[in-house]
Amino acid sequence: MTDITIHHDSAARRFWTEVEGEQAELVYRQLPDRISIDHTGVPPAIGGRGIAGALVKAALEYARQQGWKVIPACSYAADYVQRHPEYADVLA
Repeated sequence: MTDITIHHDSAARRFWTEVEGEQAELVYRQLPDRISIDHTGVPPAIGGRGIAGALVKAALEYARQQGWKVIPACSYAADYVQRHPEYADVLA
């Protein structure tokens, strides 16, 4: 996978990217001093390229920069943080 550009739309509470005309997104809820990652969606046409992981990583890094904790409510985000213990410090 080549580098992808992840965008953050804080008003819509989402991270997103576009690959080959398809849009993938991660949706979160803002809570006091934390965020809940509620959904990660990648269209099948662009799946299997690490896009969902890049979206989750962007959200985790954002939360870390803000000093917030993260609730990985969606199953993909929960699996991601289990595979990446370097993010244990941001888990709620």
